[in-house]
Amino acid sequence: MGKKAIVTGGSRGIGKGIALALAAEGYDVAITYASKREAAEAVAEEIRSRYGRECYCYQAALEVPGAAHEMFVKAVADLGSLDLLVNNAGLTICESIQNITEENLDHLLNLDFRTFIILMRDATRYMIDHEIKGNVINITSSRGERAYPECGIYCGLKAGLIHAIKAFALDVSAYGIRINNVAPGATRIRTKAEMAAMATGGASDYFWRKEYEDKTKEITSDFWDELGELIPLGRAGTPEDIANAVLFLASEKASYITGITLRVDGGLILPGMPEGFAGQSATASGGWGRPAVEETE
Repeated sequence: MGKKAIVTGGSRGIGKGIALALAAEGYDVAITYASKREAAEAVAEEIRSRYGRECYCYQAALEVPGAAHEMFVKAVADLGSLDLLVNNAGLTICESIQNITEENLDHLLNLDFRTFIILMRDATRYMIDHEIKGNVINITSSRGERAYPECGIYCGLKAGLIHAIKAFALDVSAYGIRINNVAPGATRIRTKAEMAAMATGGASDYFWRKEYEDKTKEITSDFWDELGELIPLGRAGTPEDIANAVLFLASEKASYITGITLRVDGGLILPGMPEGFAGQSATASGGWGRPAVEETE
């Protein structure tokens, strides 16, 4: 019998990459989505047809108290067991301290922190009760280690998870359960085709540009293309990069690793480079570790 995993926010971006990678490794998967049912069902169909594994989809407003636990109960019942929880669903809303609204504060606190804690609690309880030496992996962010303007809440919550799991890992280590984090840096969460299909960007779509609303023009360069030229390893991350880290931490190859945060960012934050540098000319700056290109008239 294959292993069983829950991946929150598994319909697009990083979550989709993780769900597909787990299915390729023989996991049956349960994924959640906020509103894009078609996208979630497409992931499920790919998992079934391409990998021959089962995939269950659940619409869940995880920021609503009680929703995460309700989803967990359904998912475990459908899967029949649980070996791995991947807390991935999250949101970035950029606001300076003087402009923070209580609505956004509560939303981020619930979705990006409270839900992670509740699902870690539910997963480890289940694993202990059923004597499963399973894994919990949280998707955090390199922003938990670096400060960025208008990102105080998100950065703070991700920093909180980085520290919290050190204690949580100790709570469950005697049961053979491991808890770790994966911290992506700048990772492509939308393809150019997906952005072209969007009518406009929302409050959390930091990658969006007004010019994309003109559907007569092709998107030839975007946030991740330009930022990638400034990253020490020369490109932005992909969902597959993050999925590979999750697969490693969930495997026996990482059986002696718990309570750590594995940063997967191509060296993005090593020199203290803010992601906002993507708005500058990568060619002119040369990027970190690269000589500047001299401009000629």
